[in-house]
Amino acid sequence: MSYCVSRFQTVRRPTHEVRVGSVGVGGAHPIRLQSMTTSDTQDVAATVRQSIALAEVGCEIVRITAPNVAAAKCLREIRAQFTAAGFGAIPLVADIHFLPGAAMEAVEHVEKIRVNPGNYADKKKFAVREYSDSDYASELQRLHDAFSPLVKRCRELGRAMRIGTNHGSLSDRIMNRYGDTPLGMVESALEFLRIARSHGYDQIMLSMKASNPKVMIQAYRLLVERMDREEMHYPLHLGVTEAGDGEDGRIKSAIGIGSLLLDGLGDTIRVSLTEDSVYEIPVARAIADKAMSLWRESPAAEPGTDAIDPYHFAKRETAALALSEHCATGPELPPRVIVRVPSVAAIPAAARELASPRLKDTPPEGLLVPVATAGDLAALCEVLVATPLPVEFLALELAPALTPDLLQPLLAMSRGRLVLVRRFVATDAETLSAFAALVRQHGHFLACDLGAEDAIALAETLRALGNERLIFTCSDPTPSAAGSAHSLGTYRRLVEALRAAGSRAPVWIRNTAATAIRGDNSFLSRLLEASFLTGGLLCDGLGDFVSIETEADPVRATKLAYNVLQGAGARISKTEFVACPSCGRTLFDLQTTTQRIRAQTGHLKGVKLAIMGCIVNGPGEMADADFGYVGGAPGKINLYVGKNCVQYNIPERDADARLIALIKEHGKWIEPEPAPA
Repeated sequence: MSYCVSRFQTVRRPTHEVRVGSVGVGGAHPIRLQSMTTSDTQDVAATVRQSIALAEVGCEIVRITAPNVAAAKCLREIRAQFTAAGFGAIPLVADIHFLPGAAMEAVEHVEKIRVNPGNYADKKKFAVREYSDSDYASELQRLHDAFSPLVKRCRELGRAMRIGTNHGSLSDRIMNRYGDTPLGMVESALEFLRIARSHGYDQIMLSMKASNPKVMIQAYRLLVERMDREEMHYPLHLGVTEAGDGEDGRIKSAIGIGSLLLDGLGDTIRVSLTEDSVYEIPVARAIADKAMSLWRESPAAEPGTDAIDPYHFAKRETAALALSEHCATGPELPPRVIVRVPSVAAIPAAARELASPRLKDTPPEGLLVPVATAGDLAALCEVLVATPLPVEFLALELAPALTPDLLQPLLAMSRGRLVLVRRFVATDAETLSAFAALVRQHGHFLACDLGAEDAIALAETLRALGNERLIFTCSDPTPSAAGSAHSLGTYRRLVEALRAAGSRAPVWIRNTAATAIRGDNSFLSRLLEASFLTGGLLCDGLGDFVSIETEADPVRATKLAYNVLQGAGARISKTEFVACPSCGRTLFDLQTTTQRIRAQTGHLKGVKLAIMGCIVNGPGEMADADFGYVGGAPGKINLYVGKNCVQYNIPERDADARLIALIKEHGKWIEPEPAPA
């Protein structure tokens, strides 16, 4: 069974409606936006102020942590004051982890309860043991007994519930049988779903959150596939947990959330940023609007499913391609970054900018230049003689009028390192063969810009040409009558057409004006578009070249491309930070701490640091981080290597230095280079 109606167009997954107070989720309702307060819940005035601030910027569901019974009791007054301020229609959610008692208190006061199945009624000992079938059945009965009172009370009061699974906080029972895997996450949720179903309670939504977008995407897909087997149609809440701050946090969230929304999955979302919560809502609003603009009632005619395994990540096997002595593509190599300039005349200025020390660790490897006329060709020859280019290859986007005869002089004078980029359609079999012969004659490369329908029509030609010196891309994913509604689906269809034709040639993901979902030209919109398309394809294992052509500044376009690659885990070019959004459980100021540690460690390329306000979800919440900086008690920090705590209760004033010493001890520290003038 497939996890979605279509991987080529956005057909929304049907779910039953869940009522969170007066707000409907799933069914025919729009995507709902959520966020969370960061104050101490027992500071009622501060929590009400933050709830009001969130509601005023468009948050439709507000979540508040309830770590203990005392905090849960405060929800009564918070609800009363929030309603008195004019926000009675905005539902409140109690965030529960360990204490059933806190949940039973909170359910009396708020419209929804969120429980973490890895923590609720389970005390993790991180012990390795074998569970026999009878042991496992006994554990499930214990869980049934502990969880049933909350389910029954939610049903009696008309409350909603979210079963919120986290990658890093699976129970010992799940860990020992399924491991720290997407399947383990899914099974953890299904245990709770079956208990709720046994009591006739269905006002439930689910989440499968992880800090790694690939893990998060796979877990949600697998959850839906497994629920479909059991005729379960619960709504989904989407989010990438510990996404971080700034551009990186927005990119990771958009990759995970956007990929699933474009597949038709998701009914409510939260963008988790290590920033003030009000800044999460505009990002969530933009993501939701882009997805909803693509919704279809039913799929248009299209081919069957593609050959990608959506539940297990594997990079597409491609033929190796050496574009220069220092730049190649292939199965074991990372995607290469291409940056576009608007004209031949703009090359010298762009070359100076791209040689900036700011791009020392993130250099563009290719330069894309539009070439429309014979005059452009002549000017290009002059520029190439006079201008050293700080790139490994030059890609020329050719107008149809430029024939092989006109290109011969340029190709002859250039010794390799040219990629001819040309649009081909279904009737261009002879032209495609002629261009392929031309680049092979002179030792250059051809990027075939064509849609999936054209690739299907040209299958015999593609099969005859093989893989030598060929690249495929699609700069204009205009849907045909049988085509896709979005560019992510267009590239998936193109890759499937190449597979059917026996081609293993590399694929170039181009973010162009034509691939944009909506006309908004803000930087946030361009960032989200790049995350949806490039990030989504990379998480499917597709993509050997990337270019962000909607960003005019070549330096900024290069940086954005590298940040998307890092967010998708496809190419690491800087320190990776896993930083949780703040909440009432946080034991230090996450925003200033994250910024301070980033300033000291941001040069450690390839090192992954987790900055966690507490360890409520267990050390697994830091997933595959190399080092962890975690709140252990007020004013005290615990330091981790991997999932193991190695230093306890360090005074906060000493913790930065101790973290750096720990990194040095494990041989992963390098001294930062002096900042360029």
